[in-house]
Formats: sequence, structure tokens, C-alpha cells
Amino acid sequence: MVASDSFAEFLREQLAPLGRVTMRRMFGKTGVFCDGMMLGMVTDNMLYLRVDDHNRAAFKEAESSPPLSYEKKGCTIDLSFWRAPERLFDEPDELVTWARAGAGGGASGRGEERTDSASARRKQKPRLT
Repeated sequence: MVASDSFAEFLREQLAPLGRVTMRRMFGKTGVFCDGMMLGMVTDNMLYLRVDDHNRAAFKEAESSPPLSYEKKGCTIDLSFWRAPERLFDEPDELVTWARAGAGGGASGRGEERTDSASARRKQKPRLT
């Protein structure tokens, strides 16, 4: 289920120090983006932040909750998004810190490298006329 309007607005306000926060519907959930870089997903008004090898240790506290998942052909597929601890919603500065880690450190982080290399690959493809 997608984020409610009030929860989406709350997240935009809380995450504003990171940059331009936008949200869009994705796969029956809500993707959370900062300056065009995905940092999390919302389902049932619960925030899940992107986890990878670079921020897994920082997110250790969130590891005890089940990751965001979906069902496919009778199997549960776990995604690389862990639920943000509820206490973060009472600690705005720490929520921003966690979200920044989920985004790969902001504009100078890992996400920018992926975006740049993806753009370069698109530009190198020959055009069919």
C-alpha cells in the first residue's frame, strides 16, 4: 500500500535537509527520492531505507525487523530495504543521517556514480534510424 498523503508530507518535511525530496508510486508502494536518487520505499506508512554493503553496519539496529519483501510464485523475495526504527521519527537529525546513508551519502555518494555510468552507457548506444 502506498504512503498516505499525510505521511508523505511528514517525510518531505523531515527529510528536507537532504535536498529536494520527491515520492512516486512504484510496484504498489511509494518510492522516496532525494534529488532524483532513491533512498527508500514506503508501504503501509512504514519507511524502509535502502541497504547495501556500504551502510549495512550503520543500519544494524534495523536488521531485527523483516526487510521489505513481496511474494512471487509462492516464494517471498526480500528486497534491500530495511525498516527504519520507529524512534527515528522522534529524532529528526538522526532520521536524516539514516536517510543520507540510504541514499549513498548524498549527491557525492555512490548513487551519483551509478547515475553517471548509466547515462554514459545510454549515450554510447548507437541509434537506429
